[in-house]
Amino acid sequence: MNKLKKSDIKKKGEFQVKRFFFITMLVLSVSAGLFASQDALPGADISIRFYNRTVYYPGNSSSEPILVQVTIANNGASTVRFKLADDLFFSLDFTAIDTKNRFLDHTETWIRRRNTNRQVFFREISIEPGEAYSFVENVKDYIHIASPGIYVLESSFYPELRRVSGQSGEIALASNRLMLEIKPSPGAAAVSALPVSPVTAEILKPEPLPPDQVVRYMITARQKSHWDQFFLYLDLDQMIQKDPARNRRYRSESESGRFAMIEKYKTDLTQATVDRDISTIPVQFSIERTSYTESEGTVTVISWFDYRTFREKKRFTYFLKSRNGIWYITDYTVDNLGTE
Repeated sequence: MNKLKKSDIKKKGEFQVKRFFFITMLVLSVSAGLFASQDALPGADISIRFYNRTVYYPGNSSSEPILVQVTIANNGASTVRFKLADDLFFSLDFTAIDTKNRFLDHTETWIRRRNTNRQVFFREISIEPGEAYSFVENVKDYIHIASPGIYVLESSFYPELRRVSGQSGEIALASNRLMLEIKPSPGAAAVSALPVSPVTAEILKPEPLPPDQVVRYMITARQKSHWDQFFLYLDLDQMIQKDPARNRRYRSESESGRFAMIEKYKTDLTQATVDRDISTIPVQFSIERTSYTESEGTVTVISWFDYRTFREKKRFTYFLKSRNGIWYITDYTVDNLGTE
């Protein structure tokens, strides 16, 4: 029993050390990045932020992109001029460091294109004081992220282009650093349990439907007790974390442990032992209002539920997020509107 307690203390200590290491690295990197930027091109500053931030998973660039907005700002008193390559691999680079202070490798595409001896086409851009120039890039085009974990992400911008990898004397602007969390992707067990249409027996695949149609699809599936269709557009990874106790346990689990928790959550929904509001079958529903931006949406629905002696009326507000062009329901709230 004493050995277990010592082990727990040791693990907790190691976690705190890693957390301190990352926080220290981030704090120091901001000043270091700004200093490098000012030295490289007076008045210019490069910054990065996640664009339409969502849940990030390992994998190739096309399946699960990590979009980052890069901004070059002129914070000086005179005009800033730089070259921007048509192939941004010659103007920009990303680096990522894991918790063991190891750099992730570049992608094969990046290595091949960077080491190809060819003419680099570019255009010259001028930024006046107080102005900025921004564009969005996919980090996975630059860096191969094969495993879940926590990484420190940084970008470098080359105002005179980066013609040869590792060439000494190149001018580079260093950006701020971001904490990048890569979550485990669904394991092999999830692949073996692919959802199947009860009508056609074909494998179900999410389609790029608008938010109101996603909600309508989910509710209709519940009315027909088609559970695979009901779960198709539910972001169970997000919904399971609504409960604080479940959230703490979920975050501490391994990939297989998280998958088991999601399967248990799905079973509990089918048995109406958790989140009964969303799993109870409405006899009638009507889409009341839909609003959404490029990445987030809200759909309100009026639903009626029949009981033996009365009919209950409720307003559901569903919150959705877009991931790779597909809208998923991440949360919901319920307002009781009385009985009829």
